[in-house]
Amino acid sequence: MTRPLTAHRPGLGILLKVAAIGLFTVMSALIKAATEEVPIGQAVFFRSFCAIPIIMLWLLVRGELRDGLIAKRPMGHVWRGVIGTSAMGLTFVGLSLLPLPEVTAIGFATPIFTLIFAAALLGETIRMVRISAVVIGLVGVTIMLWPRLGGGDELSTAAAIGAVCVLVGTMLRGLVQIHIRRLVQSEHTAAIVFYFSITASALGLLTLPFGWVLPSNAALLMLITAGLIGGVAQILITSSYRFAPASLLAPYDYVSMIFAVILGYFWFSELPTVIMLAGAVLVICGNVVVIWRESRLGLVRGKARPMIDMKGG
Repeated sequence: MTRPLTAHRPGLGILLKVAAIGLFTVMSALIKAATEEVPIGQAVFFRSFCAIPIIMLWLLVRGELRDGLIAKRPMGHVWRGVIGTSAMGLTFVGLSLLPLPEVTAIGFATPIFTLIFAAALLGETIRMVRISAVVIGLVGVTIMLWPRLGGGDELSTAAAIGAVCVLVGTMLRGLVQIHIRRLVQSEHTAAIVFYFSITASALGLLTLPFGWVLPSNAALLMLITAGLIGGVAQILITSSYRFAPASLLAPYDYVSMIFAVILGYFWFSELPTVIMLAGAVLVICGNVVVIWRESRLGLVRGKARPMIDMKGG
């Protein structure tokens, strides 16, 4: 039986959420470093496969392992896995080609795209406040992408490819959230998490004939550590939502920019540009409006989020 939420401890919830965000950022940095040596498909496999033991152990402790093996809509899990793994792979391509803070900032647009897809695919009504939030967010994304795609000193083919990949990956993560809203109507959260990890591992393994390499000890350690850290971060995300509501914890996603700037500077000698930061601020402002409006409307969407908000997928 799943353990109920027994305490409202927002301070602990915030601490766990920030710790999880920090670990996810470290995971992204490890993937970025490892993909200097290994192909993207290989990184996707290790990121997903090495997280499975952590997730299964957690589900076992929670008494949810049995639910995690029950799939009432198998094809729903397959499509969630395909879309989510595509998003993960595209994000990893972006990490290999762009600064860590820039990839992090573009990823902030996921809630904006989720809102757009909710209106287009689920028929949700979006009124002026949320329309304004979408416009603000898209303007911010455009500002961030302009140096990579539109012109300026930073224009290069590799950077342009990286920017497009991160943008498409962000869109797909928004689409994944819509798909998950449908899945949770019949599927247990544990099943969604478990089968995504399985599907992502399988899809990553399918890239084996397309150029996997024998990694150095350092690269192999980074890949395995990235997967383990991803699994632990997933547990911390889960725990945070058991102690505090989603509306309170959502803004702390943006702490990842602080972690990304610190890791980017000290690990990769990267510094965010003024244009990138300006665009990120607009995207964050748009997201804050969405969070505020949805909390006012009483839209409860955090039910499945704790265990399925897998970074990069």
